[in-house]
Amino acid sequence: MTTIGVRTGALLAGVAAYGWAMGPAAAADELSGGDTAWILTSTALVLFMTLPGLALFYAGLVRARNVLSVIMHCVAVACVVSLAWLAGAYSLAFGDGGASQAWIGGLGKAMLAGVGADSLWGTIPEPVFFMFQMTFAIITPALIIGAYPERVRFAAVLLFSLVWLAVVYAPVCHWIWGGGWLAEMGTIDFAGGIVVHTTAGVSSIVFALMLGPRRGFPSELRPPHNPGMVATGACMLWVGWFGFNAGSALGANGSAGMAMLVTHISASTAALVWAGIEWLRYGRPSLVGIVTGLVAGLASITPAAGSVGPVGAVIIGVIAGSFCQWLSGFMKFRLRVDDSLDVFAVHGGGGILGSILVGALAVPALGGLGLADGVSIADQLGVQALAVGVTAVWSAAASWAILAVLRATVGLRVSEETEIEGLDITAHGERGYELT
Repeated sequence: MTTIGVRTGALLAGVAAYGWAMGPAAAADELSGGDTAWILTSTALVLFMTLPGLALFYAGLVRARNVLSVIMHCVAVACVVSLAWLAGAYSLAFGDGGASQAWIGGLGKAMLAGVGADSLWGTIPEPVFFMFQMTFAIITPALIIGAYPERVRFAAVLLFSLVWLAVVYAPVCHWIWGGGWLAEMGTIDFAGGIVVHTTAGVSSIVFALMLGPRRGFPSELRPPHNPGMVATGACMLWVGWFGFNAGSALGANGSAGMAMLVTHISASTAALVWAGIEWLRYGRPSLVGIVTGLVAGLASITPAAGSVGPVGAVIIGVIAGSFCQWLSGFMKFRLRVDDSLDVFAVHGGGGILGSILVGALAVPALGGLGLADGVSIADQLGVQALAVGVTAVWSAAASWAILAVLRATVGLRVSEETEIEGLDITAHGERGYELT
């Protein structure tokens, strides 16, 4: 079953789309001002998710002496990835790979060679598509920042993000969105449950294990130093996520509208479920809890936003709010893995959850758009599980290899004295707060 050239707009006519078209020639070749305006807006919204949304969300969760280092990581990763995306990562993800097309794109579009202002990708200029996809490439390694704050070398952050983009993100992106072998199998991943959240979540576990836990973990865990900053960042993520999911329709159409609707419903449901569980368990709901729940709902609906209806979104939100909360505690206190800011539990677990559930919840009986002709729920669930499994294994193995090399060369972890003093002053010569 091939999905190359199938456009998301065709979903409204009952055709299932599992990824973006392969290239400008794969779809309509007439420029749409409305579609272009919406994707330009979505691009800004997705970048807003990382800067400042994710930066503030993560910064509020760490200790006060490390707040600036987390923001610095987010800004620096955004800059490094932007240049790497231009230099060749975009071409590897979405370029023509020739004989290796099933596995990786070529370098024909490195530095956007041959791409001008009048080049089209469907109904939008290809430079706009390039920019939109760049923001996805930025936020994915930025999510991994939550696995290693307060104890990592800055050089390791930059080098890992750069190599990881080329070795993990670009190939997986090509497999699913660039017309690769998982796209050919019919994998559903509307906006990144596998490409973004599974890769980042699994890689975060590997990074946390190879780096080691923070001092005193888990017996001396400190609460977030600024819950208000956490909530502010989370709310920015919520708003920006409309560009993430609704923008993935690549047009100003009904598919974008439904994606926005189910995104909001899932986030709202998961937030209330997470807070409700806290209320029952501890006697009071927390601000950090409710906003963490909404992020779990956002991550979980991401792969399914183009396939499910409002009922499916509620179901995903209920499961996400409860499952991701349980997974957070399980990882920390049972497995004792210091994935410091719950990247795997919230993003990895949520993305994997939504990527599997979409196979069952896309059915028209629940308001979904249905599966491709001749594809049963069992068939789709099998494809989704395979895609998640292969992506998880590749992400883990490649991340381990990258980190092993970095540990043997530049090193991964700061000294104990540096960790005690905090990365803000030791790595960057600044303090987030000057208290007198």
